[in-house]
Amino acid sequence: MLEIEIDGKTLTVPGGSTVMDAANSVGVYIPHFCYHKKLSIAANCRMCLVQVEKAPKPLPACATPVTDGMKVHTHSDMAVKAQKGVMEFLLINHPLDCPICDQGGECNLQDLAVGYGQSGSRYQEEKRVVVNKDLGPLVSTDMTRCIHCSRCVRFTEEIAGFQELGMGGRGEFTEVMPYIGKTVNSEISGNIIDLCPVGALTSKPFRYSARTWELSRRKSVAAHDGLGANLVVQVKDHKVKRVLPLENDAINECWLSDRDRFSYEALNSDERLTTPLIKQGGQWQQADWQTALEYIANGLKSVVADHGANSVAGVAGASSTLEELFLFKKLLAGVGVSNVESRLRVTDPVATKGVQWLGQTIAELAASNAVLVIGSTLRKEQPLIAQRLRQSVKKGTALSVINPHGDDLLTKLAGQVVTRPDQLVEGVLAVLKAVVEAKGAAHPAHIDLNGIEVTEAAKQVAASLQDKETVSIVLGNITLQNARASELYAAATALAELTGAKLGVLSDAANTVGAQLVGFQGAGNVFAQPKKAYVLLHAEADFDTANGAQAVAALEKADMVVVMSPFQSCAFDYADVILPVSPFSETSGTFVNMEGKPQSFNGVVRPLGETRPAWKVFRVLGNVLGLENFHYNSSEEVRDEILAAGVDAKLDNAPAAAVHVKPQAASGLVRLAEVPAYFVDGIVRRAVSLQATADAQVAGQLRANATTLASLGVAAGDQVRVSQGGEAVLVAVEDKGLLDQVVRIANGAPATRNLSTGALSVAKA
Repeated sequence: MLEIEIDGKTLTVPGGSTVMDAANSVGVYIPHFCYHKKLSIAANCRMCLVQVEKAPKPLPACATPVTDGMKVHTHSDMAVKAQKGVMEFLLINHPLDCPICDQGGECNLQDLAVGYGQSGSRYQEEKRVVVNKDLGPLVSTDMTRCIHCSRCVRFTEEIAGFQELGMGGRGEFTEVMPYIGKTVNSEISGNIIDLCPVGALTSKPFRYSARTWELSRRKSVAAHDGLGANLVVQVKDHKVKRVLPLENDAINECWLSDRDRFSYEALNSDERLTTPLIKQGGQWQQADWQTALEYIANGLKSVVADHGANSVAGVAGASSTLEELFLFKKLLAGVGVSNVESRLRVTDPVATKGVQWLGQTIAELAASNAVLVIGSTLRKEQPLIAQRLRQSVKKGTALSVINPHGDDLLTKLAGQVVTRPDQLVEGVLAVLKAVVEAKGAAHPAHIDLNGIEVTEAAKQVAASLQDKETVSIVLGNITLQNARASELYAAATALAELTGAKLGVLSDAANTVGAQLVGFQGAGNVFAQPKKAYVLLHAEADFDTANGAQAVAALEKADMVVVMSPFQSCAFDYADVILPVSPFSETSGTFVNMEGKPQSFNGVVRPLGETRPAWKVFRVLGNVLGLENFHYNSSEEVRDEILAAGVDAKLDNAPAAAVHVKPQAASGLVRLAEVPAYFVDGIVRRAVSLQATADAQVAGQLRANATTLASLGVAAGDQVRVSQGGEAVLVAVEDKGLLDQVVRIANGAPATRNLSTGALSVAKA
């Protein structure tokens, strides 16, 4: 520890600290632009110049290391004169367009100019003008305002993992720019908007829609993946106008994925439902809530009476709140129905002793000495987990992957095994066998390693997991949605036991853990054998299920289908009643994130039109049905009842029973079907700006390596006709990260909604 004095305050700080670190620790503010606690030191704005005793000139606080006995003056005449000089230089070329700048009112330059600027400028020459850059559909540019702090440049390289922005030119001719002909396509690109201290980079969807001082700020929780990122939702006239990160180092730090930041556009979509609808004589009619609820209650009782309770199924999207899911299950149980399902993309449910979760906290995962990711398109599934692991690798974590693709994680890998999608089990078994051979250990009797070839890649992954103090193995969506998910889980469990690793699951939706907590364990595919009645909550059958075509066919055969959704959808084709229920922004509720942490939030705007929170709809429907214990006055009452017994004791990833794992041979054309980042739920699918990004375009593509494309008789750029149950016309794109005879075709997207399972054929359209 070193002793330092700042503005007369004596303190001790760790060796290696900078003057800026020391000042922040005691609440002394030093003006700055380029410094950011999560980025490397650039020291190029010079705004943080301070006086250090015995130093001949002012020194930048962000880049000056503390020495023992150092005395610093942040507001001395020398320091203030230097800071005012820097401010004058910064304002020489800065345009005077604060009244029309979206950053106005929350601009660091504006704020500091009040304290360190002058009332007029001595500069009489023409100001420079910089041509704006096209950074894509999410980030708007006004590059004449840029002060060259380089925060955005450092972010894309250090945090996002790939330098998409750079600085060209020198002196006043310096410009921040993307590579020629490129846009910024990172899945966390929106963070450069927050980082920009001026109005050079602003939100394109938000542009010119409101002034910052007109907005109310309300806390919430992200609804699109299992991380549970904390949000600040900004509201004007009961409309969500912008979403920003709320700093929480334990979960999302100070970052936000583009999916969580820009999906709010859908909340104001033209596709929002505003009144209950009932189909009568094949025509949709508006109805009042009482009529609609009585219709549903009578219909449910009638189906149960005529066909039995097993003829009814409840289907919920796992982005529903804890309270909604609890009351949904309780309501159906009240009429004798036990078929409830929320993991709609899972075809081979994994039975565990408790609720599947990450197995540790997010921070503990990031601090692991070694991490193995199995079956995950990590950057797109969990953008902020991927970012955390990139930082961990820089600190020495050995990161390895076993995947049916060779996607670049934009970081150094200790090992990588690439398999066919139908050979992912064999990929894990190869690593398991390598560990068994290296340790001379026995493996579980229910796992057959005969015929498994241990490749050099498998040995590298195995080596990365051994002799480490803390090891983590995490399973992603490709694993959990695999047709052999139970075998994969069993093999991963055996690998974890042999290496002393913590086994965890990367939850796909905001409340996957919460859904299991209240009893949505997965009752098998409720659409495989059509039921007489279905009740759907926050789920669109054609996109949110493993086999959309099968799900829609089952719904069309049902005698009664109730859909509860904020949006219009293809439900008009098969539903009998559609109820407009609130998205997460218009209701209070709780999400339980992947680390098992419940996070409650309130609605940030009032419900649109006649929309009602789903938990209230279930409460009233319970009363209409005459069920007991449905007299809740608030969502907090429901939450407290659910969480009374706690969460931690119910979290357990141990398999409920041993699953026999046996290697299988595979050949022929196989499909890697995964849900693209911007098609994971109904809100994201309707966010216009996200649908214009490069990541959204993959939904209309068939991707394969050059050898596979040649064997199919197509070339990159050709239109191809894909047949698998139904048909889809897609664009062929080369993907060098895939093995031969593997084609990557999205699931859950409009372009592929007619495809199902079974034999796959591809031909030039």
